[in-house]
Amino acid sequence: MPVERSAGAIIFRKTPKGREYLLIQHRPPYNHWDLAKGHIEKGETTEETVRREVKEETGLSKIEIIPGFKETVKYFVGKKGERHLKFVAFFLAEAVTKRVKISWEHQDHKWAPYEEAFKLATYPDTKKLIQKADEFIQEKSF
Repeated sequence: MPVERSAGAIIFRKTPKGREYLLIQHRPPYNHWDLAKGHIEKGETTEETVRREVKEETGLSKIEIIPGFKETVKYFVGKKGERHLKFVAFFLAEAVTKRVKISWEHQDHKWAPYEEAFKLATYPDTKKLIQKADEFIQEKSF
């Protein structure tokens, strides 16, 4: 069975009102709210993929990847009979700026506090990632 590997980021920023997480909405017919992620290209490290994909999908070129946080999710993708396993490594990244410029793949974005981001996220895995990231940030007190 073919295996696909991707990498992405749970992006947050600090505001006077507290932390906000960035979610991006895919174009129809999907319309789901998710995190920035994409395929690891040949010769690329996981961190290089994260930085490239975040820039491509959100326009954020200055992010700080927070050490000590990495979560991997796995799921099946593809049509029946052509399904394959996909692993996505997610890192925690702090954005330096609020300004987002979404890619052609997306129709909207939203910076949202934890509770709202958790509710907005379409997939259970995305919700779990946001929850783990928020707990990590609280535990590390930054």
